[in-house]
Amino acid sequence: MMFGMMILDKWWWMMIPGLVLGLYAQIRLSSSYGRYIGVAALRGVTGAGAAREILDEAGLRDVPVQEVPGRLTDHYDPTKRALFLSSENFHGNSISAVGVAAHEAGHALQHQVAYTPMQIRQTIVPVAQFASTAAMWISFGGMVAGLPFLKSIIGIAIAAFAIITLFQIITLPVEFDASRRAKQQLVRLGLIDNREHEAVDRVLNAAALTYVAGMVAAIFQLLHLILIARGDDRD
Repeated sequence: MMFGMMILDKWWWMMIPGLVLGLYAQIRLSSSYGRYIGVAALRGVTGAGAAREILDEAGLRDVPVQEVPGRLTDHYDPTKRALFLSSENFHGNSISAVGVAAHEAGHALQHQVAYTPMQIRQTIVPVAQFASTAAMWISFGGMVAGLPFLKSIIGIAIAAFAIITLFQIITLPVEFDASRRAKQQLVRLGLIDNREHEAVDRVLNAAALTYVAGMVAAIFQLLHLILIARGDDRD
């Protein structure tokens, strides 16, 4: 849910921190994930197997683990109560595959105990999706028609990006907590050993950084719009 509009006003530079951090986060994730996707976990369990063990141990035998196409398309769907892993992580027995799969299983554990931040995030998902669609069209209109168009709908723009920013902020504790649960279960169930713990840390921390980047970008975009609304930009 990262949307930016490079409108050449006084405050255009406020888009730079989010863009730079977002680029860095993607590079770091690609590097960490790519580095350990070729390193087999010592126990040899696949991502699907690791997720299944974590879920079964928690009494979530009715939560299926399914394969989906794409790369890093892994996610847990609380509406379907199902865990989806990309083919690479579903079949792979690498440290990256096991770490990502355990992280998604961590979301299922959150759902099981009604983890409050996750419940809040799920409540606002429909509104956030609508705001994201609106933000996409606002960004497009701003890039095509420029600052006058943006000023004409500034209230709508601020509302849309405020919702996106709130969603990004709420997402952070959900993702960090899922990683914490994942690492605990991986060690407790013997799916990784102490030597592999640092590698899993690197993969999951790199993934978490992408959410931090999304939050930073959303905050700066919102501040940018607020400054425009206040008339602090001088044409």
